[in-house]
Amino acid sequence: MLRLLIIDDEPLARQHLRQLLEQYEAVQIVGEAASATEALEMIEIEKPDALFLDIHMNEKDGFSLLRGLKNPPLVVFVTGHPTHAIQAFEVQAVDYLLKPVRPARLTLALDRLISNKPSKEWQFKDRICFKVPGRTLIADPEVIVALQADGDFTNIFIEGESPVMICHNLSYYERILPSPPFLRLDRSRIINLTRVKKLVAEGTHHQRLTLSGVEKTFLLGRVAQRRLSIGLNAHE
Repeated sequence: MLRLLIIDDEPLARQHLRQLLEQYEAVQIVGEAASATEALEMIEIEKPDALFLDIHMNEKDGFSLLRGLKNPPLVVFVTGHPTHAIQAFEVQAVDYLLKPVRPARLTLALDRLISNKPSKEWQFKDRICFKVPGRTLIADPEVIVALQADGDFTNIFIEGESPVMICHNLSYYERILPSPPFLRLDRSRIINLTRVKKLVAEGTHHQRLTLSGVEKTFLLGRVAQRRLSIGLNAHE
């Protein structure tokens, strides 16, 4: 039996994770903590096998909590921020889950906990890793909204994040992103079809595309409009 402690300052996040974890017979939830101080006390009393730990909390972040433990349990980070992967692996986290947690990813994390085989950022087959100076940005494909070429570089638009420029051309991502839902509209852009919000005519030959999750809009010519129409019809 794997004894787990959930640590997150958001009650709804704890509730959601508990509901998911309770479906696994090999798991026992020994408690929930809403702060680092509360977590330290519970860890001392319950001595859990593993922590499901949020990173950004009001009082103290998850990394600070771990630094306060002499012999920390195994750790799975659960966070809404995909930018702390390098730090997570530096403290030997078993896995790094992005909110909202998907059942399939949770199952994989539990398998890793049971086998005590930490994940590696380059082993993520259901997520995309974008290497930028000093950090690795990890994103589920579903939160990647669009990609736009900039010479030999690519601007990545991810929901909830500022756009990031990556040292790969657009063709590289066309090969590794799942299609559908990702569709290359023209030489400059790839979009996530599930994010299409609206199209508005602009002039005689163009349309302005709005995608959910980002502020930027995209001006489409006739070729891109035609490919988008075909892609949306096929994706329905």
